[in-house]
Amino acid sequence: MSLREFVELLRREGELAVVTAPVDPYLEMAEIADRASKAGGPALLFERPVTAAVSGGPLPANAHRLSGPPPPVLMNQFGSYRRLELALGAPLNELAARIAELVELQVPKGLVGKVKALGQLRELASFAPKIVGKAAFRDIVVEPPDLGRLPVLTTWPGDGGPFVTLPVVVTKDGEGRRNAGMYRLQVYDAATTGMHWHVHHDGAANFREADGRLEVAVALGTDPAVTYAATAPLPAGIDEFMFAGFLRGRPVELASCATVDLEVPADAEIVLEGYVEKSETRREGPFGDHTGYYSLADDYPVFHLTAMSMRRDALYPATIVGRPPMEDCFLGKATERLFLPLLRLTLPEIVDLELPIEGVFHDCAIVSIRKAYPGHARKVMSAIWGMGQMMFTKFVVVVDEHVDVHDPREVAWRVFNNVDPRRDTMITDGPLDVLDHSSPTAGYGAKMGIDATRAWPEEGHPREWPDELAMDPAVKARVDQRWDELGLSFR
Repeated sequence: MSLREFVELLRREGELAVVTAPVDPYLEMAEIADRASKAGGPALLFERPVTAAVSGGPLPANAHRLSGPPPPVLMNQFGSYRRLELALGAPLNELAARIAELVELQVPKGLVGKVKALGQLRELASFAPKIVGKAAFRDIVVEPPDLGRLPVLTTWPGDGGPFVTLPVVVTKDGEGRRNAGMYRLQVYDAATTGMHWHVHHDGAANFREADGRLEVAVALGTDPAVTYAATAPLPAGIDEFMFAGFLRGRPVELASCATVDLEVPADAEIVLEGYVEKSETRREGPFGDHTGYYSLADDYPVFHLTAMSMRRDALYPATIVGRPPMEDCFLGKATERLFLPLLRLTLPEIVDLELPIEGVFHDCAIVSIRKAYPGHARKVMSAIWGMGQMMFTKFVVVVDEHVDVHDPREVAWRVFNNVDPRRDTMITDGPLDVLDHSSPTAGYGAKMGIDATRAWPEEGHPREWPDELAMDPAVKARVDQRWDELGLSFR
């Protein structure tokens, strides 16, 4: 499904608001999208991006100067569970079940079982991306490349400049394996941007391995499944385009770029091509980030454009991040649900997982486990900190299997009542997200595990653990039967 097909689907489903009045990409669009996010509002299509539409006069220093008629801007496309599932083509629980079937695939016994497993593996292989010759993004070639043709947003007043906020950034490693990630791009001028990839990102790893120069392609306005896949914490070596094809149920079609040896989705709205040099960095930021704070300015590689092309009637995708809830929270919730089967592959004792949006998905994880031995919760904490991007989790809270991790009141009750701070907390040092401003060192600091499970005697709790309060089931059933007779309005 192309982005424009998704827009038409949103329109049919009553999930799209079209704004025909002129709106300024400098702060105005972001303010409107922020209100939509906080209010559970619709996706937004701004048909008339206009610089200084309301204020007039000279532009602020960190605003973006448009050099031609800009394309419409799409925002908040993922900003609800319903739109997220429309974007991915199925309910999250169905997609998670498909992933669970895949990760649970084992070498079966017997001929019938082996034939079935072979069919499943062939099905997976069928989702590998396909290279095609025709590409929609080649309708218009912008020569020389000119980012002033795009309505790049400045989303917060203290931002260092305008930022491309929803790019699919494609690179390859030294062995030719492709990676697609999402890294913001601060626009410096018509043909250069920053490349904000952190040291832990796969794109940054490809950059470190490069011999002087690394080719880069940026796709803007892709199939929503591709956009999501670029944000997903996939294991190293897994092609994001294959994962998008798996989610969509058919392979992603890719087309070759004109000036770099890379492939991008053929149905992309806009494609930027270019390179970064290992010897060149430039100040990037500040940027109003998904933590709800400004991430500080720092030096990052510079992306030089060598080509720019776009569809004749292109759409420009953008998002605003900030204090949750925001649009990106729903992408994080998709990751929570879809990657739970992968977490269980290593930690089968995990029953459920909650990544609270207030923890912006890397500051807190709440897990319920089937506790089987003393210290089991601590083992799970340590394992989580050793798993891919879960290493950034600053707080891990572990509860017993019957606890609803998605009910913050129940989790808080368990923590406040079950935890002895000396016995049940574990503090260790390790990698943190670079955007964590609380740690004394960028990207490194302390993290805490909280064991809110029922303490066992072997764990240093010799006292008797009391039973939880629960009403007699027979009494509950009797009251249910008499409810109408009692004439009460509550339930």
